[in-house]
Amino acid sequence: MAVSKRVSSDRVAVDGRSLTIEKVVRVARSRACVELPSSTHEMMLRSRKALEKLVEDGRVIYAVNTGVGELVDVKIPKDELKSLQVNLLRSHACGVGERYPTEVVRAMMLLRANALAKGYSGVRPEVVRMIVDMLNAGVHPAIPRQGSVGASGDLVMLAHLGLAMIGEGEADAGKGFEPGAKALRRKKLEPISLEAKEAISIINGTQAMAAVGALTAKDAAVLADNAQIAAAMSLEALKGTSSAFDMKVSKVRPHKGQLRVSRNMLALLQGSEIMVSHHDCPKIQDAYTLRCIPQVMGASLDAIWYAEDVLDVEINSATDNPLFFPDEGMVISGGNFHGQPVALAMDFLGLGVHELGSFSERRTARLVDEKLSGLPAFLTRHGGVASGLMVPQYVAASMVSENKVLVHPASADSIPTSANQEDHNSMGTIAAWKARQIAENVRRVVAIEMITAAQGLDFIHLSSSPAVEKVRRVLRKAVPTLEEDRPLADEIEKVARMISDGVFVQAAEGACGFERT
Repeated sequence: MAVSKRVSSDRVAVDGRSLTIEKVVRVARSRACVELPSSTHEMMLRSRKALEKLVEDGRVIYAVNTGVGELVDVKIPKDELKSLQVNLLRSHACGVGERYPTEVVRAMMLLRANALAKGYSGVRPEVVRMIVDMLNAGVHPAIPRQGSVGASGDLVMLAHLGLAMIGEGEADAGKGFEPGAKALRRKKLEPISLEAKEAISIINGTQAMAAVGALTAKDAAVLADNAQIAAAMSLEALKGTSSAFDMKVSKVRPHKGQLRVSRNMLALLQGSEIMVSHHDCPKIQDAYTLRCIPQVMGASLDAIWYAEDVLDVEINSATDNPLFFPDEGMVISGGNFHGQPVALAMDFLGLGVHELGSFSERRTARLVDEKLSGLPAFLTRHGGVASGLMVPQYVAASMVSENKVLVHPASADSIPTSANQEDHNSMGTIAAWKARQIAENVRRVVAIEMITAAQGLDFIHLSSSPAVEKVRRVLRKAVPTLEEDRPLADEIEKVARMISDGVFVQAAEGACGFERT
């Protein structure tokens, strides 16, 4: 998704408790302005004072005055605590591979600020203010995508964020990637000097996986809506029946997603002449990819909603270690940095979205097969000299096959780190990126189904429903009827972008009672 270069007048508060996926998307993609409430400032000050008192009392606290990981038993002298902060960032900033897109970096920054703003990490308010100022000024650290095992937090990615905060590493302030200090100066920001505990608080958390996860969950919901619309178009083009969507069927198996999809399919098909023509049809049942739309797509909706529920909790959680509880005067070393909840949710999300694509491709294959569709072979009047829509189905099959590899759960395996001190890792950041890749593939698979179904409807002399007709008219502005063979690559990408932008969902909503995911 493209990110606007203008800071929006929209405002999102970083208070540690009220972030939503929609707000994350607004900051990441529309550059909504980020605010740090005064109440949050007070919470962080209390936590910081609690930390400082414990240190003054001689307490040995992990990562405050000790080494990290297997080096936990190494006591750090007071006069070296500042050096520890810089060394932690430098040593952990060893990510490799392509950089994360700007939208992911912005989401990551927002989520890290929100976690620290809860007031359990013991950092000064200045640390969170620095992240907020960088977000609002458009200073985006260079963060490589590979290197997290998703358990001691997304250490590697967040260390690259921290480097830019202290004027090291690289960042993009609107003129391309350059040294961090130069990028900060370009926006009149000064590097921050970190005090005890602040480096580990920056790097210890699940914000890379949660950032990718939040954006992907949003995209998955939009994709699920479009997949239902594409299914309705295909059902019409294949002269299927809506009888299996009767609410009486779903009410006796009342999964939330199945109920939603049944309602949507009935709404999308209301007023269709093609559906009316089935009243005396001798055909008893449609194929599963038509008849079981509520059951299969509904299960994918349930997977998306599960991932959203997990992320709603995660993006408002304290995922640092150790955590400070000023009211009780306690510091507790725990494991909130472990990404297992997000890892499992992202693997499940990827599988649910993959099924939308697998389901879609089978309808596309049915549409171009004259023996199954009753339509001209490959939806062209000039079969032989013309290939029509033969090969777009190949492309869809290729992407579905690729997704079958990507759906292998990242969370199913663990490689220990830090000399077996960290002996189980979630791989949640890998799971989140895989889910994003799957969604990108499925978006194009669904775009191909829409193009193919629209072409199939051109051969039918009965009217489809008002909702389907409206969607088809919108699509036809971007993709004319295929009268003669032409390259379709750009048109597939154009429809995929329209899916992302919600163009078809808006058209369907305007014509019927369609409910968004």
